[in-house]
Amino acid sequence: MDLVLAAADQHLLTPYVYPAGWPEAEPLRQLLSLFAITNLGALALYLLFGTLSYYFIFDHELKKHPQFLENQVRREICYALRSLPWISVPTVALFFAEVRGYSKLYDNIEDSPYGWAGVFLSMLSFLFFTDMGIYWIHRGLHHKLFYKRFHKPHHLWKIATPFASHAFHPVDGFMQSLPYHVYPFLFPLHKVTYLGLYIFVNVWTISIHDGDYRVPRFLRHIINGSAHHTDHHLYFDYNYGQYFTLWDKIGGSYKSPTSFEGKGPHDYLRKLREK
Repeated sequence: MDLVLAAADQHLLTPYVYPAGWPEAEPLRQLLSLFAITNLGALALYLLFGTLSYYFIFDHELKKHPQFLENQVRREICYALRSLPWISVPTVALFFAEVRGYSKLYDNIEDSPYGWAGVFLSMLSFLFFTDMGIYWIHRGLHHKLFYKRFHKPHHLWKIATPFASHAFHPVDGFMQSLPYHVYPFLFPLHKVTYLGLYIFVNVWTISIHDGDYRVPRFLRHIINGSAHHTDHHLYFDYNYGQYFTLWDKIGGSYKSPTSFEGKGPHDYLRKLREK
């Protein structure tokens, strides 16, 4: 995040926002800047990719499903916009620790223990580590001690749209993002790669709520896509994973998506029309 902060300082904050005498490395200034950047960035990613997905990928026929709520899209967006600033508070604390040099993020490929191969391997490691972490956190949020208070709001959306992707209770949203932020404190990771992965995970979160269940047949039971996550919203105790089905299979919570078996939301709508 220090790359983004440095760019913001150079092109906007130093010449136009902050007093000339306020040092860029001063902690309070960095916290204020990170809070603004994190919120604006999250808002831009959510609204940009959510809107693109909603208009160009999401099947609007799903809005005719009986479990699609009245004014649901507006409610999803409003819930997300209320939650994102609160989610950003602990997130900014972790970004601040990164900027102050406490993480294992590095600037140059030469700093990678294995060069370009290390960068590529770290991307795979990041995906598998965060998938594992999110699986157990997500499953834990379904425990009766936490579900009603923190995770149930996200399950209001039985037939989700892309705008449901970030419509979490703030505690829920931060906890499920925690593995992304913890990774660079435990393992070396290139800074630009980290930024790219951060954008990717936000787009992926939108994609598993987009109602597009198409996936190559050979990946159907490997990749945790929209079909899997739709069944999670519908049936509660299945498919907690983020990218892959691995941990659901290990944890005994894997469910073959109903849409792959002719029993999904689209099939339900088709049967309603036939009646």
